[in-house]
Amino acid sequence: MSIGEPRSGEYEPELVRVPSRLYAGYVFDLDGTIYLGSQLLPGAARLVQALREMDRKLMFVSNNPTRDPDEYERKLWAMGLRASSSEIVNTVLTTTRWLAANAPDAVVFPISEEPLKRALRDCGIRTSEDPAEIDIVIASYDRHFEYRKLQIAFDAIWRHRRARLVATNPDRFCPVADGGGEPDAAAITAAIEACTGARCELHFGKPGEVMLNAIVEALELAPGDCVLTGDRVATDIRAAREASMASALVLTGETRPDEVPRIPEENRPDYVLDRIDRLIPREYWDELGWNLEAGNERM
Repeated sequence: MSIGEPRSGEYEPELVRVPSRLYAGYVFDLDGTIYLGSQLLPGAARLVQALREMDRKLMFVSNNPTRDPDEYERKLWAMGLRASSSEIVNTVLTTTRWLAANAPDAVVFPISEEPLKRALRDCGIRTSEDPAEIDIVIASYDRHFEYRKLQIAFDAIWRHRRARLVATNPDRFCPVADGGGEPDAAAITAAIEACTGARCELHFGKPGEVMLNAIVEALELAPGDCVLTGDRVATDIRAAREASMASALVLTGETRPDEVPRIPEENRPDYVLDRIDRLIPREYWDELGWNLEAGNERM
C-alpha cells in the first residue's frame, strides 16, 4: 500500500462526505491524518497553506507522547509543513500541565520515553523508582517497557497501597507507514491493571476532558465554528463530538473504508474523506488551482 491510499478494505467513492462550508478553526490529528511515519499524506501541505492564506485558526493535536511540542514543530518543518509549537497540543503537554496544576507535590513514576520524563523535570515534578514513595504511576508509550518497570508499578499500587494509576493516552496502537502498528499506552495500562486489580483513573489524551479543554482554550473560538479531523473513531471523532465540534474522518490511518458503514450512529462523523485536502469545499478548488494529481506531495 502506498502512502496516502485509504487503508485495507475496498474503497467505495460514495462513502466520501465532504464539507460544503469553511470553518473558522481547524483541528488536526497528526499520526495517520497529516502524515504517516516521516511522509506527509497527499494534500496535507497544500491544505495547511491554503487555510493559512484564508486566515483560519489551526491546531495540531496528538495523543502520541514520544515528542514534545517543540519536537513536533521540528518534525513538521522538516517535512515541509509550517507549524509553531504554540499550535501543537499533545499528551506530553497535557499530562505535565495537569500534574503541575493538580498534584504539584506528588512523586511520579513515569513508564514512558524521554520527552515526558524531561517535561516532568522541567515542570518541577519529582520522579522516583522507589515504590514506597510513589504517589502516581503514569502509563505511557514506552518502547523500553520491561518487567522491572512493571514490578515497580505493581509494588507502588498493590503492595504499598498508595499510588494512583493514570495514563497519557488511551490508544491501543499507533499506525505506521507500512500498514502495521506499534503497541501504544493502552497496552502498558492493561498490564498494570491486570496484575494490580487497579483501574486507570484518568488519561490526558483524546477524547478525554483534559485534552479537550486544552484544545478549546488554545483555539479561542466557539466549538461550533471548528472542525476536528482524524483517522480514529474512538479518539478523534468522539473527541469532536464531546467538544461540540464538527468531525471529519480521514481514511488514511487506522479506519478502513469497509468499516465506515458499521460505525454506530452515536459515533458517526459529519464528514468522511479519502484524502485530507477535501476539507476545502470543491467550489474553492478551481480558485486555488487544485486538482487531485497536483496534491500528491511526497517528501
